[in-house]
Amino acid sequence: MQRWHLAQVNVAYALGDQDDPVMAEFIAQLDEINQLAERSPGFVWRYVSDSRDPAQRELADPRVLFNMSVWDSVESLHAYAYKTAHAKVFAARKKWFGDWKQYVGGLPELGDGVPFLALWWIAAGDVPTPQQGLERLKLLGAKGPHPQAFTFKQMFTPQGEAVER
Repeated sequence: MQRWHLAQVNVAYALGDQDDPVMAEFIAQLDEINQLAERSPGFVWRYVSDSRDPAQRELADPRVLFNMSVWDSVESLHAYAYKTAHAKVFAARKKWFGDWKQYVGGLPELGDGVPFLALWWIAAGDVPTPQQGLERLKLLGAKGPHPQAFTFKQMFTPQGEAVER
């Protein structure tokens, strides 16, 4: 029987460069929040890059922060995102990040209407690439939630059935 894991990608547009004082509080918490994710029940994998290295940029604009991870279930990811110290950082995001809709249209790799978050199912053991994450964001922006790219508000099972909430 096929086992499935949940992949997620999210992006944000920083109000300043990494060394800008406006970003200091966020940057100071970043390692701790990433370590919290890695210790959280259901965590499987996290994409790690050096976003200061232009050769490792997922998008050309250095103010776009790119995050991608894999979890054993929707419930595990939801618990980490909204019921741990991550929730406090997420709630304060407007201090460090601009309104995504305002900036996404200016990103040639994405374009207007692309959301900041996409979820999708992968076979257990698979590891998504940044390009796959960006494709899921674009797919969700173009088609809305569907089995290949969805949101917490409108989810699908690994078999493609809509989840009633």
